[in-house]
Amino acid sequence: MEKKAGKDRQSTIYEHTVPDGQHTDIRLDKYITSFVENASRTKVQEAINDGYVTVNGKQEKNSYIMQPGDEIFIELPKPPPPEAKPEEMELEIVYEDDDIIIVNKEADMVVHPAYGNWTGTLVNGLMYHVDDLAGDEEDENLRPGIVHRLDKDTSGLLVVAKNDETLAKLSGLFQEKDVERTYWAIVWGTPEKEGTIEGDIGRSKRDRKLMTVKPAGKGKSAVTHYKVLEYFDYLSLVEVKLETGRTHQIRVHFAHIGHHVFGDPTYGGTSVRYGPNTGSRKAMFHNLITGLGRQALHAKTLGFEHPSTGEMVRFDSELPDDFQHVLTMLRENCKEEY
Repeated sequence: MEKKAGKDRQSTIYEHTVPDGQHTDIRLDKYITSFVENASRTKVQEAINDGYVTVNGKQEKNSYIMQPGDEIFIELPKPPPPEAKPEEMELEIVYEDDDIIIVNKEADMVVHPAYGNWTGTLVNGLMYHVDDLAGDEEDENLRPGIVHRLDKDTSGLLVVAKNDETLAKLSGLFQEKDVERTYWAIVWGTPEKEGTIEGDIGRSKRDRKLMTVKPAGKGKSAVTHYKVLEYFDYLSLVEVKLETGRTHQIRVHFAHIGHHVFGDPTYGGTSVRYGPNTGSRKAMFHNLITGLGRQALHAKTLGFEHPSTGEMVRFDSELPDDFQHVLTMLRENCKEEY
């Protein structure tokens, strides 16, 4: 009989069907470990022994041999997150008052603690900088003051709330789309001078860690506006304005229309997408992509109504050195008049 978690038990639910013609000679515990991310075999065996795994509605032993069409229901315990602690680190504070902090986040910094990144995050640094940041009722230990996020390898501006009232007001502005967010990106190819990309975004069935454009109604609606600031021979510098803020939105949308963000290792931006891929040109792009080590995407401006004064405030940031270096090389070696 299927066993459910108790009220105090935090767990993650998986439902899976064994594909036809696959995995007919593998044990149940080993099979589950092969597709459940971060699950150790010991953890899986304990869940099976404790009755938190069923096959075709029945409990089986760890040694059960999988068969095509087997339907597996899995409930794995989720360990409680460690308490986020203040850490001294250098943060680029663009602006600060009694209610908000504007941070220019560097690339390679995770915004808030999560699996694999419990320390060294922006939240840890902010907790050191401010004694008592605003909390989030659902996850106040891990996301104090965080109103919105940037991907680990996207640099640029973030607003952080210093008290609960400000957090609520700013969260409302973001939900109502009353916030100006402008990004600069280098993309492969030469898209139209201006355009809008629309397409629902959801998790890929092929890889749950990736996002993809879905058929209408199958994901969360997403709208991305852009205009080209500068053309090169086979690349472009674009300014991007978000109407929505979905996970990986800019990277997914530009990959969807064939103009992958330069250097993006997740969504195909590390391949030479346009133009010759030989000789000195191939070597130059290899060196630029390796040196950049991330997607060429920067959150450049941020504007909103100040939650306390009601005045419109707008902040701008300079491009980081790694992004600027790529632009300099493109201007010197790939410039073409349009």
